[in-house]
Amino acid sequence: MFAIPIKSIGIIIIMILDILYKETHSKVQSEPTVNPHKSTSSERVKRSLVKTISWRIIGTVDTVIISYLITGGIDKALAIGGVELVSKMILYFFHERTWNSIKWGK
Repeated sequence: MFAIPIKSIGIIIIMILDILYKETHSKVQSEPTVNPHKSTSSERVKRSLVKTISWRIIGTVDTVIISYLITGGIDKALAIGGVELVSKMILYFFHERTWNSIKWGK
Protein backbone atom coordinates (compact mmCIF):
# COMPACT_ATOMS: atom_id res chain seq x y z
CA MET A 1 0.00 0.00 0.00
CA PHE A 2 1.24 3.48 -0.89
CA ALA A 3 1.37 5.84 2.05
CA ILE A 4 2.34 9.51 2.14
CA PRO A 5 3.88 10.71 5.40
CA ILE A 6 1.73 13.25 7.23
CA LYS A 7 4.52 15.85 7.08
CA SER A 8 4.61 15.55 3.28
CA ILE A 9 0.87 16.13 3.13
CA GLY A 10 1.27 19.15 5.38
CA ILE A 11 4.00 20.61 3.19
CA ILE A 12 1.86 20.09 0.08
CA ILE A 13 -1.13 21.75 1.76
CA ILE A 14 0.99 24.71 2.87
CA MET A 15 2.38 25.13 -0.64
CA ILE A 16 -1.07 25.00 -2.24
CA LEU A 17 -2.57 27.44 0.26
CA ASP A 18 0.37 29.80 -0.19
CA ILE A 19 -0.06 29.78 -3.98
CA LEU A 20 -3.82 30.28 -3.71
CA TYR A 21 -3.39 33.12 -1.25
CA LYS A 22 -0.85 34.90 -3.45
CA GLU A 23 -3.12 34.57 -6.49
CA THR A 24 -6.17 35.80 -4.59
CA HIS A 25 -4.25 38.62 -2.93
CA SER A 26 -2.91 39.92 -6.24
CA LYS A 27 -6.37 39.87 -7.89
CA VAL A 28 -8.06 41.75 -5.05
CA GLN A 29 -5.78 44.75 -5.37
CA SER A 30 -7.72 47.81 -6.42
CA GLU A 31 -6.83 49.79 -9.49
CA PRO A 32 -4.50 52.68 -8.67
CA THR A 33 -5.95 56.18 -8.74
CA VAL A 34 -4.41 58.03 -11.65
CA ASN A 35 -2.87 61.35 -10.73
CA PRO A 36 -1.59 63.21 -13.82
CA HIS A 37 1.12 64.85 -11.71
CA LYS A 38 2.45 61.64 -10.23
CA SER A 39 4.15 58.64 -11.83
CA THR A 40 2.12 55.42 -11.56
CA SER A 41 5.03 53.26 -12.69
CA SER A 42 6.30 52.56 -9.17
CA GLU A 43 5.17 52.25 -5.59
CA ARG A 44 6.58 53.99 -2.58
CA VAL A 45 8.65 51.96 -0.15
CA LYS A 46 6.10 52.66 2.61
CA ARG A 47 3.33 51.04 0.53
CA SER A 48 5.52 47.99 -0.12
CA LEU A 49 6.20 47.71 3.63
CA VAL A 50 2.49 47.86 4.53
CA LYS A 51 1.66 45.26 1.85
CA THR A 52 4.49 43.08 3.16
CA ILE A 53 3.19 43.19 6.72
CA SER A 54 -0.48 42.56 5.80
CA TRP A 55 0.43 39.66 3.52
CA ARG A 56 2.63 38.05 6.17
CA ILE A 57 0.09 38.32 8.97
CA ILE A 58 -2.42 36.29 6.99
CA GLY A 59 0.23 33.87 5.74
CA THR A 60 1.67 33.32 9.21
CA VAL A 61 -1.72 32.68 10.81
CA ASP A 62 -2.27 30.06 8.12
CA THR A 63 1.15 28.51 8.78
CA VAL A 64 0.59 28.38 12.55
CA ILE A 65 -2.80 26.69 12.11
CA ILE A 66 -1.45 24.09 9.69
CA SER A 67 1.67 23.54 11.81
CA TYR A 68 -0.51 22.96 14.87
CA LEU A 69 -2.67 20.46 12.97
CA ILE A 70 0.45 18.56 11.86
CA THR A 71 2.54 18.71 15.03
CA GLY A 72 -0.21 18.79 17.64
CA GLY A 73 1.80 21.25 19.70
CA ILE A 74 1.02 24.96 19.93
CA ASP A 75 4.61 25.72 21.01
CA LYS A 76 6.01 24.06 17.89
CA ALA A 77 3.39 25.73 15.69
CA LEU A 78 4.21 29.19 17.07
CA ALA A 79 7.96 28.56 16.67
CA ILE A 80 7.47 27.58 13.03
CA GLY A 81 5.19 30.57 12.48
CA GLY A 82 7.68 32.95 14.09
CA VAL A 83 10.59 31.87 11.93
CA GLU A 84 8.39 31.88 8.84
CA LEU A 85 7.02 35.36 9.65
CA VAL A 86 10.43 37.00 9.70
CA SER A 87 12.06 35.11 6.83
CA LYS A 88 9.18 35.44 4.39
CA MET A 89 8.56 39.09 5.24
CA ILE A 90 12.13 39.94 4.30
CA LEU A 91 11.99 37.83 1.14
CA TYR A 92 8.63 39.31 0.07
CA PHE A 93 9.79 42.91 0.59
CA PHE A 94 12.82 42.47 -1.66
CA HIS A 95 10.78 40.47 -4.17
CA GLU A 96 8.19 43.29 -4.31
CA ARG A 97 10.84 46.00 -4.70
CA THR A 98 12.61 44.03 -7.44
CA TRP A 99 9.39 43.57 -9.42
CA ASN A 100 8.59 47.24 -8.92
CA SER A 101 11.80 48.12 -10.79
CA ILE A 102 11.00 45.83 -13.73
CA LYS A 103 9.24 47.69 -16.55
CA TRP A 104 7.75 44.53 -18.15
CA GLY A 105 3.95 44.44 -17.99
CA LYS A 106 3.48 48.01 -16.77
